[in-house]
Amino acid sequence: MTHFICATCGTQFAETDAPPEHCPICEDERQYIGWDGQRWTFLEALQSDHHNVIRRLEPELVGIGTHPTFAIGQRALLIQSPGGNVLWDCISLIDEPTIAAVKALGGIAAIAISHPHYYSSMVEWSRAFSAPIYLHAADREHVMRPDSAIEFWEGETRPLWDGMTLIRCGGHFAGATVLHWPGGAGAKGALLVGDILTVVSDRRFVSFMYSYPNLIPLPARKVEAIAAAVEPYVFDRIYGAWWERVVMTAGKAAVRRSAERYVRAIS
Repeated sequence: MTHFICATCGTQFAETDAPPEHCPICEDERQYIGWDGQRWTFLEALQSDHHNVIRRLEPELVGIGTHPTFAIGQRALLIQSPGGNVLWDCISLIDEPTIAAVKALGGIAAIAISHPHYYSSMVEWSRAFSAPIYLHAADREHVMRPDSAIEFWEGETRPLWDGMTLIRCGGHFAGATVLHWPGGAGAKGALLVGDILTVVSDRRFVSFMYSYPNLIPLPARKVEAIAAAVEPYVFDRIYGAWWERVVMTAGKAAVRRSAERYVRAIS
C-alpha cells in the first residue's frame, strides 16, 4: 500500500494498492491535468532525486522549498515564534535532513495551509513533528488524505498565539486563508498569503484569480471581500507562495491599490 502523490499538483493521497484513477484537485477547473496525462509518484521516489533548500528570509522566518522544483513549486514558510513555530503552507517532500534542520530551528507546533493546492504531504509533516494541521472547514471536501491531526476551523478568523491570526479571504477557494504575523518585517507586520493574494512580477502589486493556470478571474465583489478581510490588520510586508514573490514594504497600500486596479479593469 502506497500514499501516491500527484506529480502535477503535489497532493498526497490516502493509501492504496495502485495509483488512483483520478486526481480531483487537478480535474477541478482551478488546476489542470498534466500535459503528459495523469502521473503519480510517491515520497520515497521524490526523496531519491530531490532535496529541500532551507533559506532564512528575515529574523524568525525561514523558507523551505524543493529542488529541483516539483509540482506547483511553492515553498513553505516557518515562523519561529515564542509560543511555538508555525509552518505556513506545505510542500510534498519531507526527508530526514529536512526534519533535522527544522528541529534545530525549534520544530513545528502547528501547520496552517492557505488552500488545497498546497495541502501536499501535510500529514507526513504533521506526523514528523506531532503538529496539528489547521484547515478551513469550507475546503474539507478537497482533503485527499484524511487524518486525525487535521483540525477544521470555521468562521472568518482563527487566532493562534503571539498575535498571529488566520484570516479567511475566500476567492480562490471558499476557505482560502492568509496568515497575519504581527512580528514580521521588524514588527511592522507581515501577511503570508500563498496565492490567495498573489504577489505579481511587479512586486509593488498583488493580484487575485479564481484559476491562475486557466486564467479565470474573480468577480469584483470577491476581490473587494478579500481586500476588506485583511484591511483591519497592520502589515508592511507580503510573502507570496514562491521565493522571490515578496512585497518588501508598503504591503497594505499595495493591497488597496491592487484591488482598486483589478476592479477597474474588469468593470
